[in-house]
Amino acid sequence: MNPTIDLLTIGNAIVDILARTDDGFLADNAIEKGAMTLVDAARASAIYDAMGPAIEMSGGSAGNTVAGLVSLGGTGAYIGKVAEDQLGQIFTHDIRSLGVGYRTPPLPAGGPPTARSMILVTPDGERSMNTHLGACTELGPEDVDEATVASARVTYFEGYLWDPPRAKDAILRAAGFAHAHGREVAMTLSDAFCVHRYRSEFLELMRSGTVDIVFSNEAEALALYETEDFDDAVARIGRDARRIAIVTRGAQGCTVVEGGQAVSYPATRVDPVVDTTGAGDLFAAGFLRSYTAGLNHARSARLGAVAAGHIIGQIGPRPQAPLADLPAAREVWERA
Repeated sequence: MNPTIDLLTIGNAIVDILARTDDGFLADNAIEKGAMTLVDAARASAIYDAMGPAIEMSGGSAGNTVAGLVSLGGTGAYIGKVAEDQLGQIFTHDIRSLGVGYRTPPLPAGGPPTARSMILVTPDGERSMNTHLGACTELGPEDVDEATVASARVTYFEGYLWDPPRAKDAILRAAGFAHAHGREVAMTLSDAFCVHRYRSEFLELMRSGTVDIVFSNEAEALALYETEDFDDAVARIGRDARRIAIVTRGAQGCTVVEGGQAVSYPATRVDPVVDTTGAGDLFAAGFLRSYTAGLNHARSARLGAVAAGHIIGQIGPRPQAPLADLPAAREVWERA
């Protein structure tokens, strides 16, 4: 069958609870700045009770990416586990309302609750995440449907999925289906702390050919190869990636490596930076929207930069207006 959608993403279905704070609050509550820390239910409740006024919205890395791609005019579907509770209903409504295909059966009431992430945003725009995975831990291979995978040009998953115990099997099942149908598989390394936890497994995913396209930021790439030399990390990730490696560097733009050739592209200037939550997710959304449409790497990097630049100028990781309407986004297609 020919692909009917651009992107299928698989991830932790999380409702984000965002609040502004300061470095003092982080220190007082032993919250590691700039990291995604997994917490149990008691710790999640304690942080929630201590937070100031908050905004609740659907999130999760891979969910943000497919939401961004659809906002840019692409087509997508999502696999992720929620529970039959209020936050699960919020997540399901939000992602379907965007036009994303979402059919993963929820966990019945009485089991783990829908995942939530308490995200503290400091005045410098940095976000510190404290995540209780809840129902996400129940995602398994039975939630991956071959027809859905076969329908997508690219299947993309988040490295955070290596934390839930059964999600690895779900990813390997999806990758097998994708390659059997001549499709590509992409992953994001997600977080430097995640890379430290699963470094050898991430390298094996790349070197075995399970993954074709790899998204990483600078810190993740350095952690993956245990080096402080950016050029060395780029060269090594380029050799390990089966197809393409994309390494982002915030305000310094990104480097795309294919066939041993590394080319750097600029970022979009943003002033002020309001909230960096979802910057990498939206960069991947823009890049993959262009890539699945057959545009070159320069156009893909540009659309990724436009999407990421827009999202860090607002609170939260989901676009509040169609990204396809941005003049800079339209320009990418006009010049293609």
